[in-house]
Amino acid sequence: MTPGKELLFLALGGSGEIGMNVNLYGCDGKWVMVDLGMTFADPAYPGVELILPDLSFIEERREDLLGIVLTHGHEDHIGAIPYLAGDLGVPLYATPFTAGLIAGKLEEEGLTDEIELNTIEMEGGFSLGPFDFTYVPLAHSIPEGNALLIETPYGRVFHTGDWKLDDSPQLGDPSTAAELSAIGDKGVLALVCDSTNVFNESPSGSELGVREGLDEVIQGADCRVLVTTFASNAARLKTLGHVARDTGRKVCVAGRSLDRILRVAKSVGYLTDFPETIDFDEAMKLPRREVMIIATGGQGEARAALARIAFDQHPLKLDPGDLVVFSSKQIPGNEIAIGRIQNELAARGIEMITDRQAPVHVSGHPGRPELAAMYEWIRPQIIVPVHGEMRHMTEQARFARARGIPHGIVQKNGDLVRLAPNGPEKLSEERVGRLILDGDVILPADGDTINQRRRLSYAGLISVAVPLDPAGRLSGEIVIDPQGIPVEEDRAAFLEEATDAATAAAGKPATSEEKLREEVRLAVRRCATDWTGKKPVVSVMIVRTRP
Repeated sequence: MTPGKELLFLALGGSGEIGMNVNLYGCDGKWVMVDLGMTFADPAYPGVELILPDLSFIEERREDLLGIVLTHGHEDHIGAIPYLAGDLGVPLYATPFTAGLIAGKLEEEGLTDEIELNTIEMEGGFSLGPFDFTYVPLAHSIPEGNALLIETPYGRVFHTGDWKLDDSPQLGDPSTAAELSAIGDKGVLALVCDSTNVFNESPSGSELGVREGLDEVIQGADCRVLVTTFASNAARLKTLGHVARDTGRKVCVAGRSLDRILRVAKSVGYLTDFPETIDFDEAMKLPRREVMIIATGGQGEARAALARIAFDQHPLKLDPGDLVVFSSKQIPGNEIAIGRIQNELAARGIEMITDRQAPVHVSGHPGRPELAAMYEWIRPQIIVPVHGEMRHMTEQARFARARGIPHGIVQKNGDLVRLAPNGPEKLSEERVGRLILDGDVILPADGDTINQRRRLSYAGLISVAVPLDPAGRLSGEIVIDPQGIPVEEDRAAFLEEATDAATAAAGKPATSEEKLREEVRLAVRRCATDWTGKKPVVSVMIVRTRP
């Protein structure tokens, strides 16, 4: 598909899901990409941490791709860059803080000289073929949250990225209502808009309110305090710096990602007033009342600082009566992992406060009042909901139509949509999908490797070694090794019966080695099914012996 005299939109990620945002715009034979994010794996992908978007559609058209434009620095918008951008062979464009985060990723992967990274000043603009881009600052939970005003021969698009409204932002200077209204005054064809909090009847709230809530909670704590939050939430880090001063505490930071965010933020002029931090040893020597630890791991990540502290595997220690404040939202799907840590903390007599008990967190995404305000300012002809599950995007389309936006389209990953002329109209369904980062290897998320691993994790593995002489006759005892098979109490009896079944199968005449292997495999699996009710993976290896 090559764009003609038209404006096209195609999501390769982030529509129908929250995370892994990748959006394409097509016009006059060319494409541009907005964001290139990833998401974290769930238990459906055993042994895998990162999920990446399948970019086959645009990889097949890379000669028509002009560049990748990044809205902000969250992982679900930039996290796939080190793994996928090199194959696309196009330049990247980002504002200074986001560019700093990307530069660090490229350096870690040895890609600094291979991928062109262009830094665009806040509120700056640039052109790529038929597209003119202008960064429009909006409040979010990370420095330099931006919308993109995209001007084309067929109309203007306002692509919000992630955003919220905040009357008292702690970082940055978001666009005012007057500035956004001025954009709307010049006419906007389509508003491509964040749908995450569309069901929230209240605004997301101000970061200033979080400071007041944390001040109250921590001021009253006569103990060591640990606050966990998203590492990328630099606005929250600034708030916590103020809270530490307000409550007379020294700050200790635990987590490499927090260190990285602090370093990059300071390098481009943010968080320059953040308190001087103390190391782990000093933090443990100070009176408990004088310490505030900021740690990663609020989503239950097993290797993050909070989990290691909770299970007493970290130089920083918590004692009974100490306080852990979860200054972050619990992401759906992480309940079990978070609960594991909270249960361990509770068992050790450590107190906890979440946003359910006190105002210690606000979201970085817009609730319904904020969405309504944006509609009034921008006044688009078309609403295109993104950044949400299908229920979120469907509700935003309905809400926008009720607020007077004439047209809307609920699209999902892979839906190729014409925005103009005569849009919106769905034209086709293109290939999309997921890739997994398995160690250092990128593989299809639905490929043989992950499917085999799922089977292994569900039913276990039995390895069978069959010794044959040069004539193809059994020449010794068959060895069977079960892994993950529920026969603990009767292992010896099971092995005896399985060995007998395998020996009987191997003693039958077989037309080929492959046929013999299959007969043994089926015999051992039938035995395992009789014993356990499960059908494990059975791997049979033929071992040739000398006469």
